[in-house]
Amino acid sequence: MKIITGGVTAAKGFEAASAEAQIKYRDRKDMALVYSQVPCAAAGTFTTNVVKAAPVKWDQKIVYESEAAQAVVINSGIANACTGQEGYEYCRRTAAAAAEALRVPEDAVLVASTGVIGMQLPMDRIEAGVSLLAGSRACTEEAGLEAAKAIMTTDTRPKYTGAQVEIGGKTVTVGGMCKGSGMIHPNMCTMLGFVTTDAAITKELLQKALSDDVKDTYNMVSVDGDTSTNDTVLLLANGMAGNPVIDDPDSPEYAEFKKALNYVNTELAKKIAGDGEGATCLFEVKVVGAETKEQAVTLAKSVITSSLTKAAIYGHDANWGRILCAMGYSGAQFDPERVDLYFESAAGKLKIIENGVSTGYSEEEATKILSEEHVTAIADVKLGGASATAWGCDLTHKYVDINADYRS
Repeated sequence: MKIITGGVTAAKGFEAASAEAQIKYRDRKDMALVYSQVPCAAAGTFTTNVVKAAPVKWDQKIVYESEAAQAVVINSGIANACTGQEGYEYCRRTAAAAAEALRVPEDAVLVASTGVIGMQLPMDRIEAGVSLLAGSRACTEEAGLEAAKAIMTTDTRPKYTGAQVEIGGKTVTVGGMCKGSGMIHPNMCTMLGFVTTDAAITKELLQKALSDDVKDTYNMVSVDGDTSTNDTVLLLANGMAGNPVIDDPDSPEYAEFKKALNYVNTELAKKIAGDGEGATCLFEVKVVGAETKEQAVTLAKSVITSSLTKAAIYGHDANWGRILCAMGYSGAQFDPERVDLYFESAAGKLKIIENGVSTGYSEEEATKILSEEHVTAIADVKLGGASATAWGCDLTHKYVDINADYRS
């Protein structure tokens, strides 16, 4: 597998665009387009929140019922959530405007929104923005980067990546972009993500690959414990790589495709976690030596969502009792007197506890390790061979500052 700079325009036949529609922001681009030159097989995973935004409902209909998709229109600033039938009609109007401008069927247009809940979209600006997007789309990496910037809300940086693999003698590319900084919690899929590929693959296997992969990627991310109303990941495959169609879930070709997809989704998930609102570091939790994968997932998620642990990471404080405590109330059964715990970063690796008891480690060395931008806690529960990794961030004063007046 080859790692590339990537983005949604990395795969053959995909174009992107961005525009300043002034939906909520007045000093930056706030609309983006992803477009394929040919119709695509489409897959999607969506929020499990009972309160689903209008774009989620629209996209579920397109993914589940339409033969193909060819475009995605995204806006930032207003989420189009809790907007009733009017909000759903605005999804249709957005799709209709894009269909006319791009000369594609209305039911081939997906939409996505992110931002403030409860406000209606200014459709005059949305429709004008669609026109700008359609007229400026390009297949360049720069166009993909600008699209990634346009979908940001409280994100501090654009998030995009890509990978290539060889399938059937052809180079297959997977590229993606996402946004996510707050209202992030592991319950499918905690953000907006858009992944494109030129692989030729059946719609059924495309959906299977995405649904299986989110369990170990986006579902293992938490920033603040809040599952959004708008969570969506869309995966489009246009087949332009020219590889033989992937239609066998047991084939090596499918395995290669999944490898590239997993890399892209993992990198995007980590970028979200590391850019959590107010965060100063990416906090990674690895649980190893578990009896089952489910046990490892439960333990890792419990630690990554612990506010006390996240605050300790912000303070560069090796308060390991908080980690053991979070594991203890997770609901997973284990023997705390067998647990070994390590902290690791670019500054080194240090065993903090052995068999549930402090090793007498150097607090100075621990603080140095915890002061890096990427910190990992490794918990070995010594029960078996299963493992899981979760990603989050530290909890800072700035998180409260950002969310105290986000709406106003």
